[in-house]
Amino acid sequence: MSSKTKTIIAVIIGAALGAGALSLYQGLGSNGNGNEAASAEKKPLYWVAPMDSNYRRDKPGKSPMGMDLIPVYEEESSGDDFGPGAVKIAPHVVNNLGVRTAPVELKNMHTEISTVGYVQYDEDKLIHIHPRVDGWIEKLYVKAAGNPVEKGQPLYTLYSPQLVNAQEELLIALKRDNSSLIAAAKDRLKALQLSAGFIQKLEKTRKVQQTITFYSPQAGVVDGLKVREGFYVKPGNTLLSIGQLDHVWVEAEVFERDAALIKEGLPVSMTLDYLPGEDWAGIVDYVYPTLNSKTRTLRVRLKFDNPDYQLKPNMFAQISIHANQADSTILVPKAAVIRTGKQDRVVLALGDGQFKSIEVTIGRVDIDSIEILEGLNEDDVVVTSAQFLIDSESSKSSDFKRMTHDEVPNSVWMQGDVNSVMAGHRMVNISHGPAEAWDWPEMVMDFTVAEKVDIDSLK
Repeated sequence: MSSKTKTIIAVIIGAALGAGALSLYQGLGSNGNGNEAASAEKKPLYWVAPMDSNYRRDKPGKSPMGMDLIPVYEEESSGDDFGPGAVKIAPHVVNNLGVRTAPVELKNMHTEISTVGYVQYDEDKLIHIHPRVDGWIEKLYVKAAGNPVEKGQPLYTLYSPQLVNAQEELLIALKRDNSSLIAAAKDRLKALQLSAGFIQKLEKTRKVQQTITFYSPQAGVVDGLKVREGFYVKPGNTLLSIGQLDHVWVEAEVFERDAALIKEGLPVSMTLDYLPGEDWAGIVDYVYPTLNSKTRTLRVRLKFDNPDYQLKPNMFAQISIHANQADSTILVPKAAVIRTGKQDRVVLALGDGQFKSIEVTIGRVDIDSIEILEGLNEDDVVVTSAQFLIDSESSKSSDFKRMTHDEVPNSVWMQGDVNSVMAGHRMVNISHGPAEAWDWPEMVMDFTVAEKVDIDSLK
């Protein structure tokens, strides 16, 4: 070798070390002693029970559960690539533990909010029947609540002195042939809920009727019948209500944590115990503006079509509100997340039998998946089975952080030229190129040579 020839070696520079305490590992020009030391067979540090990491022995044997103890070796330098807490498990042990993994998914999250509710009348179509005058119910055509009625069907006959007087006023105005009095008398009769047909008949026959029949303004079913024949009624009394069942409302409540997901127009599915196997599809019709202060729940009004009248008021229903997230998000299986009171973690599968427990920040939770806000990338793989055992071992030394492309690495690899060898001090002077990861320029530095490297082989 010419005196001008310089040996090119591989160096690793640790971020936490100064120039005088950096490590050098032999690349070229070694006599092979370092490789022989590296290839020496490692001995286990101890043996541990597969299901109890606290059960340790200094020799092979059986665990209290009758399982073979697993040897634990000193962590290799390859584990340092993934930071503290990375553990390596032999392939046959991974198989015996039943370790299963699943890739992280980036997709829209389907959130299904489950709750219960009660079927109610559509109050937009629910009308209440009130008298406009004092009087007595002479005849009641509707005998019981729940009876169906048609539009224009007679409901009740009322005797009222006020209605008799209003008819007489019209007859007096007709007799005087005073157009303004006639118009005023007709308007009063209309205000008292007398139909246009009744007014025309009175104008034609000129005969006052002592009792007047009132008719249903819409088709539906009777609800809340509160009168009987002979009752004395006043304008403040509600005689009955008529509701329609073509559409129904369902009143439901959702927990406060789900309030931000509820919006008008969201699709809803509903099932009832009395008709198992059948589903009804509806929408969120209205979200009430206030929370219940005692139950901390938000009222939601849902709307369903009811063409066959199968949905009946006061029925108990199971509700699922489907709230889909517009943007894609990182999702993991629900079983992959280890949830504690102060921290949420997952176990990353790093490849080649290596695993590490890391901290994550979770978002929404649905039946099968959990949203991950921080801690995972799209191409990660997480452990979904036997992760508690791996987590217990990794947690002993883990910093619960992961290496990402944006983080500054603890060490970098590069090549350099040996300028001089100081064998007595086990040091060499090396010129190396720039370290882009640390934003370092080209430098000339002194390095301490590792003990396993034959310093006499360096020139």
